Amino acid sequence: MLNKLDRYLINQFWIILGIAILGFLSIFMVVDLIENLDRFMDNKVPSPVVFKYYVYTLPYFISIGLPMAVLISTVFSLGSMVKRNEWTAMKASGISLYRIALPLVICGVLLSGISFLLDNKLVAYGNEKRFEIDRDYVKRKSRHKLKNTLKDIFIQKNSSNHISLSKYYLQKTVGYDLTMVDLGDLTINERIDAKKISWDLDSLKWSVSDYSIRQFNEHGLETNVKIGTRDSLIDLGFMPVDIQQQARKPDELDYYRLTERITQLKDNGVDTVKWEVTRYIKISFAFTNLIVILCGIPLVVFKERSSLSFGAGASVFVIFGYYALIKFGQSLGFKGVIEPMFSAWLGNITFILAAIVLFWRAKT
Repeated sequence: MLNKLDRYLINQFWIILGIAILGFLSIFMVVDLIENLDRFMDNKVPSPVVFKYYVYTLPYFISIGLPMAVLISTVFSLGSMVKRNEWTAMKASGISLYRIALPLVICGVLLSGISFLLDNKLVAYGNEKRFEIDRDYVKRKSRHKLKNTLKDIFIQKNSSNHISLSKYYLQKTVGYDLTMVDLGDLTINERIDAKKISWDLDSLKWSVSDYSIRQFNEHGLETNVKIGTRDSLIDLGFMPVDIQQQARKPDELDYYRLTERITQLKDNGVDTVKWEVTRYIKISFAFTNLIVILCGIPLVVFKERSSLSFGAGASVFVIFGYYALIKFGQSLGFKGVIEPMFSAWLGNITFILAAIVLFWRAKT
């Protein structure tokens, strides 16, 4: 049960957190708008589209600003108590630092859960939409251009149809080395191979060159073969937009879609290290809010005479050091130097150990 002291500390924490988030959002919005203003003007992007762009960007700004806001609210909510000698009175009453930290830790756990949901629901969706706006309207100087050429494409339309292409040109809607397999419960039903496919806008079908269609019976034996010597229009069961989805960046996918994508790539023998690192980071980054609270609490009481100034100054090094270590671990994971899971959790593990040392050395 929360007592009056817990509610007092939690109220201070959430009030400062709200103010800090609004402050960071304002700064991020203004800086990003100034940075993108020339791009919007050069491409004559309509004002309603610019407004939608920043509506979709809002969850991303909240996600990256939340850990900084949490650290600031931890330092100032607890630091103000130290400055008003309330911390001295609590220690004299036999209340330890660990007991004071309990409501803030609970807030950190709650915020970590909210951060995970935010990142994997609103942020992933918002990134997808704002990247689409950038690609569709900001033709010149676009920061989110789709790749023109895709290689080693694998698509699974349903539980039975598996499609692969060695190369595909997005603008030309032309692909090479098609293999399409229709798998039954136990054996293959049909296989289509083609050297080249190109999308026909008039018929909304694929024009297939140098192709073969093989059909099999329930025993897996080939029963019928059709060899195409001329280009033919065939409904293959997928469209260019299905292939275009393969060009999406991991930032545009949530944790669950990333997991599905990794499974598909692994089943087709594709290296998934970068995708796995990104997926694990989507979990580890959610715990940033809890970790900065654990680091921030002992920093405030470390030097009681200058708690606010010392805590505020040290928190800057904590948050930027934490972000730098996350990026460092991510780069090591991308290059395959360390395991994907460890690379994503490198920053968390390091700062959890730092928090334990700070708690041990703090005046409890």
